Amino acid sequence: MTNARTHALAMDAADPLRPFRNEFLIPKHGDREQTYFVGNSLGLQPRGARAQVLEVLDKWANEAVEGHFNGQTAWMTYHALVREPLARLVGAQPGEVVAMNTLTVNLHLMLASFYRPTPQRPAILIEAGAFPSDRHAVESQLRLHGLGPATDLVEVEPDEADGTISMAAIERAIAEQGPRLALVLWPGIQYRTGQAFDLAEIARLAHAQGAIAGFDLAHAVGNLPLALHDADADFAVWCHYKYVNAGPGAVAGCFVHERHGQAGLPRMAGWWGHEAATRFRMAPEFVPAAGAEGWQLSNPPILALAPLRASLDQFDRAGGMTALRAKSEKLTGFLDALIRERLSGTLQVITPAEPARRGAQLSLRVAGGRERGRELFEYLQQTGILGDWREPDVIRISPAPLYNRFGDVLRFVEEVEHWRGV
Repeated sequence: MTNARTHALAMDAADPLRPFRNEFLIPKHGDREQTYFVGNSLGLQPRGARAQVLEVLDKWANEAVEGHFNGQTAWMTYHALVREPLARLVGAQPGEVVAMNTLTVNLHLMLASFYRPTPQRPAILIEAGAFPSDRHAVESQLRLHGLGPATDLVEVEPDEADGTISMAAIERAIAEQGPRLALVLWPGIQYRTGQAFDLAEIARLAHAQGAIAGFDLAHAVGNLPLALHDADADFAVWCHYKYVNAGPGAVAGCFVHERHGQAGLPRMAGWWGHEAATRFRMAPEFVPAAGAEGWQLSNPPILALAPLRASLDQFDRAGGMTALRAKSEKLTGFLDALIRERLSGTLQVITPAEPARRGAQLSLRVAGGRERGRELFEYLQQTGILGDWREPDVIRISPAPLYNRFGDVLRFVEEVEHWRGV
């Protein structure tokens, strides 16, 4: 790509999403904007988030408890303001989604309902090297049922050269477990390698064996087009502080397929999950609200929901995930092509090369091992280019289509070239 700079400038000039960059607060490095590639860990702050939070604070100041009941942003129904845009984002029916709690809390709530082991069917299947929180959750759920990971936690090992997992390996593991398998918990994107998975196929394979299919979509929501309803997932959980840019520790999301929404599944119940029409009768019997909202526990965190409103508005105005994915494939493809052309002796891309098997993130190993990798990572930080480090030896670079530019990608490659030549 001999005219990389010309190409980057032309692509940025023609980018229909270009105006959205100005809707974000981009940290400074000295007298210039930081080149930020960490949307897979914490997205940048939308400028509109402050106004949404201030609206809640002003309502609290001026109306106090009456803020629960007054106006279109009454707190009693505030969580419903994000229901439809969130359903659009993840490809669900509005009644199948709810914004509540945090990711691992939601995962435990889902496992309490959907992991119903029997002596004949006790096993949970996950990927080897799963994000620690997921593994902690499933292991603790096993132990709560008197089971143990040594016998009842199945971890599918990578079978491809760069530590990724083929669909054939997933299919083989599900088939091998067969009648023992109670639940498959799989990521939309594996956090360390950046590999994306076919959720519909995994759900099909799990269901064919009589197992539940659940997904952790922390790195997939706001990154990949999703169709949770059509993929036939039983449940899914995710956070909103990565690609969805709703702020640190943002309120999380949860999906429950409509076939389970009225099924009377056992659950960890709370007052806010009671049907709204009779909630204030304060009766001892729990009558769950229809759909995913029936898994709510306590009052929604209004101040935490406010930035999510601002973010989801951006996704809708940008044209949804179809438009964002179109740019993301070009942006990540540009990064991948430049690395393979100009840095092949320095960086190894361990994320799959096929666009369908990855999102925005490329996971990179540096020639020379961990010490050399840390040296490059710290050099990039000093120059104002921020990716993130994942042990033992991976630098993750994630160009987010809402605010990253083709010029940002080129700057990363040029700085790695400079470091290599020093």
